[in-house]
Amino acid sequence: MNDPKIIFQDENIIVVDKPSGWITNDTSTTNGQPTVQTWIRTNHQSPITNHLEFRDGIVHRLDKETSGILLVAKTESAFRELQRQFKERLVKKTYTALVHGEVKEKEGIINEPVGRLPWRRDRFGVLPDGRLAITSYKVLSRYTIYDIPYTLLELAPKTGRTHQIRIHLKHIGHPIVGDEFYAGRKTARHDRKWCPRLFLHASKIIFSDVFSKSEVEFNSPLPPDLTDILKSI
Repeated sequence: MNDPKIIFQDENIIVVDKPSGWITNDTSTTNGQPTVQTWIRTNHQSPITNHLEFRDGIVHRLDKETSGILLVAKTESAFRELQRQFKERLVKKTYTALVHGEVKEKEGIINEPVGRLPWRRDRFGVLPDGRLAITSYKVLSRYTIYDIPYTLLELAPKTGRTHQIRIHLKHIGHPIVGDEFYAGRKTARHDRKWCPRLFLHASKIIFSDVFSKSEVEFNSPLPPDLTDILKSI
């Protein structure tokens, strides 16, 4: 398994490109699995390393199988400022996903509340009394595999609910390829024969520099495991 890569670093932040298979935060259930938080603490000491409150600088998270851009703060002020920007929805994130079916509209917005399922507390879904969740999407390209259609999407979550993109895409009938939680067991099992992991990548992030306040943008191209899949289909 590849280690995370540093896209950018200054005295305030580290921009990390997280590989699929890495858990973002240390928890009691990681059971020896690689985590970005441990990797940061071990390899990139900062004034807030080993501070429980600041999670070694980890500002937000990506799901284990999701690859792409992750922001890490190096100081208390940077951590709090980035948290503020996320809380106030000032951070613009873009993801790339391959989904089941032909998404006919070239672009659209999914506005459906998301919450934890009362009957399955480890899963989330669209619920009438859930929290506000908005995701916009745009079609990048379409594919056909053995007469079965798939669509490559660019997605921009306006809110940051747990599993939001995965839930919203399932809700509109286009679950992400390889999603063992939300595509259905049989579908995911078939997907894993040709796509070994969740086809979801955090490809771009835009936020305000914590010092200069000017807008900054970082990009991460699709990793080889996902580009190889697109080439094969």
